[in-house]
Amino acid sequence: MESAASDIARRLASEAEAVCRHYLSNGRRQGRYWIVGDAENTQGRSLYVRLTGPTSGPGAAGKWTDAATGEHGDLLDLITANLQLTSLGEALDEARRFLSLPRADPPPRAPVAKAPTGSPEAARRLWAMAQPIAGTIAERYLANRGIVGIRNVGALRFHPHCYYWREDEPDDAEPEAWPALLAKVTDTGGDLTGLHRTWLDPETAGKAPLDPNRKAMGNLLGHGVRIGEATDLVAAGEGLETMLSLRMAFPGLPVIAALSANHLAALLLPGGVKRLYIAADSDEAGRIAADTLYDRARSGGIETAPLVFRLEDANAELRTFGLDDLRAHLRSQLAPQDVTRLLPSSAA
Repeated sequence: MESAASDIARRLASEAEAVCRHYLSNGRRQGRYWIVGDAENTQGRSLYVRLTGPTSGPGAAGKWTDAATGEHGDLLDLITANLQLTSLGEALDEARRFLSLPRADPPPRAPVAKAPTGSPEAARRLWAMAQPIAGTIAERYLANRGIVGIRNVGALRFHPHCYYWREDEPDDAEPEAWPALLAKVTDTGGDLTGLHRTWLDPETAGKAPLDPNRKAMGNLLGHGVRIGEATDLVAAGEGLETMLSLRMAFPGLPVIAALSANHLAALLLPGGVKRLYIAADSDEAGRIAADTLYDRARSGGIETAPLVFRLEDANAELRTFGLDDLRAHLRSQLAPQDVTRLLPSSAA
């Protein structure tokens, strides 16, 4: 009997080009293949997806190989890598959503005890109930801030009715519910430790009229929102929009948003990092945090360099000057070997 995973993979293969256009939008069709930089949708020509062929065996449609890393698999594996999912169940749910299939009936289970408010477990449950940002208010919110082309970033999700408790109300008050952009906070091993929530106005796709309109939950100290897999190179900063803007300028640069100055100072870096760029905010708290992280990284043998902005942060520059100008401004601040590594040959 065919397993659920095999059935879903076969269905995805029958829609191989549509899958590629959705999850690998930075690629293009060339003959019988879809070609892109990698499974995270980076521009390039290393990853090949076969668009036509038999349903199984040699030359099957939907099979892919990354010539740079040797990774390979079917389209279910590709979705898992693209969205940085952590389980087969998450991958199957995402594939069913793409294929417009109903979810499999879950087995009966005993009632689950309520997780403590604000705990990492509560964060994990909220994350599991959210959806990708593609086509949602969250994607519109980011686009309004000049951040586009990141709908498949696995560290971001959208919740249409995320509870909001006002801090001046009694504990037994009924919470409000607003749409929210969720950002996954993880440790150096990739395990979820918390969430950052930005509540949104459903009419304007701006921030909701709440004070504050951003809150974090779970365990944040030392952790951050990680976008892209860190190898020997990584950039760290405070705000989510700041680091997403930097990622737009250099799609191959892994970034970490620590979400506040205090958390930036305490950020734990993954093993193997040899060079760290620090994109600190221009206020006093940002400078102090950057100096602290700089000293910690240098004492650990990591080469460290600041990224200096003309305005308060990278997103302000992106919205004011545009992407090409932001990239050009930061280019001179990169190590020479990173210019050719992170910029296309036409811009290096």
